[in-house]
Amino acid sequence: MIDKLEFFIALAREQHFGRAAEACGVTQPTLSAGLKQLEDQLGVLLVNRGARYMGLTQEGERVLDWARRIVGDARAMRQEVRALRHGLSGHLRIAVIPTALAMVPILTTPYRERHPGVKFTVLSRTSIEILHLLEGLEIDAGLTYLDNEPLGRVRTVPLYREQYRLLISRDSPLGARAQVSWAEVGEIPLCLLTPDMQNRRIIDRLLAIAGATSAPTLESNSMIVLFSHVRTGKWASIMPEVLTTAFNFPEEIRAIPIVDPAAVHDIGLVVPYRDPMTPLTAALVAEAKKVARTFGEPMAP
Repeated sequence: MIDKLEFFIALAREQHFGRAAEACGVTQPTLSAGLKQLEDQLGVLLVNRGARYMGLTQEGERVLDWARRIVGDARAMRQEVRALRHGLSGHLRIAVIPTALAMVPILTTPYRERHPGVKFTVLSRTSIEILHLLEGLEIDAGLTYLDNEPLGRVRTVPLYREQYRLLISRDSPLGARAQVSWAEVGEIPLCLLTPDMQNRRIIDRLLAIAGATSAPTLESNSMIVLFSHVRTGKWASIMPEVLTTAFNFPEEIRAIPIVDPAAVHDIGLVVPYRDPMTPLTAALVAEAKKVARTFGEPMAP
């Protein structure tokens, strides 16, 4: 039955029979037959069918919740049995907001030293996408904001606090300042992340509180694009303090604290709310708790 539940989860995610079959590594007739058998076993129609996928029935939506729990528990069981026999191994999938990508090695490096049989996939995603991927069992963990927008049913491990800096040329009118206000920042051209990023929504809100309007001259969903423009000395941006210290900017670029209002947001690990956790996820949570201690006193969950 587990394989049929896997088919069902894939179809709900892909919303297309062909793509769902490809994701599961089976033919479309095999997937369709498996879904029909699942419906026969449960005695309800799960999928509205026509010439193409037309969504889940009301019963299908409820079964999807159970399917994710059952499949998640089955995966956890298989991982635990394998770990007991061969040690921790497998594939750990992590999705990360762009502003936290530079912090991923502080988790993955010590993890791999302790568990060399584990491989990693790290994806750059928005905070909303991370939650959807977690819910759909497409990733094992995420690194995202913990205190700004609803997270839903997940476990969290706070890692560090994000504070904001204006990255700007030393020769600019604000370049010699010890600190600047959000109102002042709102008066200069900026390059920022795109509006689908939570970091951008935070910045827009802080500028609005200060009576300013966000009107960037360049937007990107890539921090590398923003970094490369700031490094020219011709562009300014707003970035978390941890990034300004993690990357070596030229001496002519200053990272100036932004105040009035002072703003801090918690960044941390999110994993599915499941007990017991999979061995791979449990080991990652253990590493995250160690990392949190290196940033000072652990923050309240």
